[in-house]
Amino acid sequence: MMGRQAATMRRLSALLASTSLTTSCALLNFYSVPRSKCSAPLQQQSRDSSSSVERVTLETIVESLKEGNYKKILVLSGAGVSCSAGIPDVSFANCSALFRSPGSGLYDNLHKYELPYPEAIFDVDFYRKNPMPFVTLSKEIWPGVKYRPTLTHCFFSLLDKKGMLRRIYTQNIDGLEAVAGVNPERMVECHGHFRSASCIHCGTAHDADDCKSSMLDKGEAPKCNSCGGLVKPAIVFFGEVMPNRFSDLVHFDVASSDLVIVLGTSLLVAPVASIPDWVKSDVHRLLINREMVGSFHADRPTDVFLEGDCDESVRKLCQLTGWGEELDQLYSEVHSK
Repeated sequence: MMGRQAATMRRLSALLASTSLTTSCALLNFYSVPRSKCSAPLQQQSRDSSSSVERVTLETIVESLKEGNYKKILVLSGAGVSCSAGIPDVSFANCSALFRSPGSGLYDNLHKYELPYPEAIFDVDFYRKNPMPFVTLSKEIWPGVKYRPTLTHCFFSLLDKKGMLRRIYTQNIDGLEAVAGVNPERMVECHGHFRSASCIHCGTAHDADDCKSSMLDKGEAPKCNSCGGLVKPAIVFFGEVMPNRFSDLVHFDVASSDLVIVLGTSLLVAPVASIPDWVKSDVHRLLINREMVGSFHADRPTDVFLEGDCDESVRKLCQLTGWGEELDQLYSEVHSK
């Protein structure tokens, strides 16, 4: 175990020399390196509870949504938004849990491969040696095949259609935001997606439909047409870096946002977890979650906490804004395709 961690840290140290600090912080956090060792690309904004900023309530946010006052909403979503779709939490941080659930289909399908450690399924070096565990996982979670978008994903799409969405930063790899109709230009999929693929050896782009067919229909990893190396979807593995899209857009997005909505996340994985702290101190922040997380606090005048399940809370919010019928119609349309 110690040898594996040491080898991983050597790879991450090498990444520090060739990638942005933001990317390195994200990877280091997966291995419990204190966030204090990483310097944020943006400054955390002071949110003193004694601030003279006017107190924001749920009613304040509802009225502003009704009136269309929010034009640049920034959304941060975690695994909780996909729970009602039935998708298992296959995030990097939850890999070990997959192997503590005997009897589940995913556990049974993966256990037979005798992975040396749970995280190996997202390890690019292990994929080179044995791609089958990830191929098996892909059959389970490929977007739009077995699972459909939740009411919360449809809420994101509704915000986009109303011209109020600046960007969604999602920590999920299920791609259900796009299936729900969110414009990919409005998304930053921090840990990658399945809509494109490339060779892990030479980097040559590979047809995404062919990759899907190889993994789902043939049950095998596709081979690169240029060098014969293994191909995989654009999911970020250990040993790889976060998409440039994150560092390209995050500064602009946090500086221009007028409302931040955080849903279904523990806010533990940097640098994504810091996004709510980087927005301006007077920006309204809405947390939709089962528990208070991160720097959100009931005494902070710009923070509102809507406690509970994501779908139930989103339905309540849309009913209050008068968007309930639109949300239900969009959900029906998405699920009829």
